[in-house]
Amino acid sequence: MTKKSQDVRVISTTRIWGITVGILAVCIPLSAVTRSGALLPLAAIGGATAGTIAIWRADDKKSKAASLQPQQLKLLEQRIANLETIVSNEEFDLQKKIKQLESSDRNHHSIS
Repeated sequence: MTKKSQDVRVISTTRIWGITVGILAVCIPLSAVTRSGALLPLAAIGGATAGTIAIWRADDKKSKAASLQPQQLKLLEQRIANLETIVSNEEFDLQKKIKQLESSDRNHHSIS
């Protein structure tokens, strides 16, 4: 894991639980007034827990998927090079056609 990705996870987790504490501060008095018991505070804690788990697991999956084997990396580099060649050739052909159209347009205007 990189230091930056760990920082993002820690920051996100801190924010989630900081907000959850605020929600709990509102939920506990509301629970008494609405007579819902521990339902609201438990829902807040459950949501924060689910969010925390999602953040930490998503980052683990992302880091595993981001690591490519050398063969896969070389294949991707070759594909990118091929695409660059195709795009360059098509761009050259397009520029050539545009010049032909411009010259034929000039010839057509000079004849008229």
